[in-house]
Amino acid sequence: MTYSAELLAVAKRIFWFGTPEEALEFPSRFLTYAMTYASDEDIAILRKYFSDADFIAALDDPAPGIFDRTSWARWNERYGRTPVPPLPRRRIPGVDPATVPDFFPAKS
Repeated sequence: MTYSAELLAVAKRIFWFGTPEEALEFPSRFLTYAMTYASDEDIAILRKYFSDADFIAALDDPAPGIFDRTSWARWNERYGRTPVPPLPRRRIPGVDPATVPDFFPAKS
């Protein structure tokens, strides 16, 4: 697939550990990274290529371990999801999620 130079530049900034093409291969995962790490300017560019439905789809089924609490709350609030649901958690086969400690509890 052919991508614009500006989209590839944003993908390179956000997905620094892989190629821009690898980043864009899985749009929902890419948008999860974007919603966590992109600047406001990068988001403005991404909105030319991705719809609100694309961003919402990334919130509906985010890759666990990417969102931080602040980004998760901001994007859920942006799309009217209040109260904000809990952060997605990794699922490990054979492990009860209730037994896994929260290493990054919310600050009170």
